[in-house]
Amino acid sequence: MAYQVPQLPYPYDALEVAIDEATMQLHHDKHHQSYVDKANEALDGTDWADRPVEQILAQIEQLPERKRTLFRNNGGGHANHTLFWEIMSPEGGGEPEGALREALEDAFGGVPTFKEAFAQAATSLFGSGWAWLVWDGESLRIEQTANQDSPHMQGLMPVLGLDVWEHAYYLRYQNRRPDYVQAWWDVVHWPEVARRYEQARESAAGEGLVGKMRRAIAG
Repeated sequence: MAYQVPQLPYPYDALEVAIDEATMQLHHDKHHQSYVDKANEALDGTDWADRPVEQILAQIEQLPERKRTLFRNNGGGHANHTLFWEIMSPEGGGEPEGALREALEDAFGGVPTFKEAFAQAATSLFGSGWAWLVWDGESLRIEQTANQDSPHMQGLMPVLGLDVWEHAYYLRYQNRRPDYVQAWWDVVHWPEVARRYEQARESAAGEGLVGKMRRAIAG
């Protein structure tokens, strides 16, 4: 089944004042739609067409070379933006709780320290790309990716991502990316981030068990 742009889980103006209505509408309806259209084009007529986008990104080197760059850019854009819409909410802000908070404290020494390091990654990235909080199978860490590259391409599970392409903030913030990053914390939906964190841990644990079973059978 061809990829589709998911509906926003809130109205276009719901994230004001952090992200303005015009930016949300342009970003979701135009930019994301373009990624979806081109990702579908890349897979059209191939055996990959019905596979989850995350699975293909994780196996990007197996995609035929003539399709690889087109899908990398646009399948990545689809996966990245789908996560982005879902980890924001008009009820966002505050701080994470529970297991996610404990994991951030273990990895970074505390939530404030994490936020500072994440903001530094987001503001220091040269050109277009993303800042990520990812699960690497053992702990949380911060990563940067250029353009629409996905953490899945590195075998990492994204749990939080911030789009720092200019189209994500320029209508309101112009060249003031640090102001955009600071305002964005007010719309981060920590319960969804926590859900993705638990899902990433469970997925990594499952893959580890499968790997052990396969090695036992092979040995």
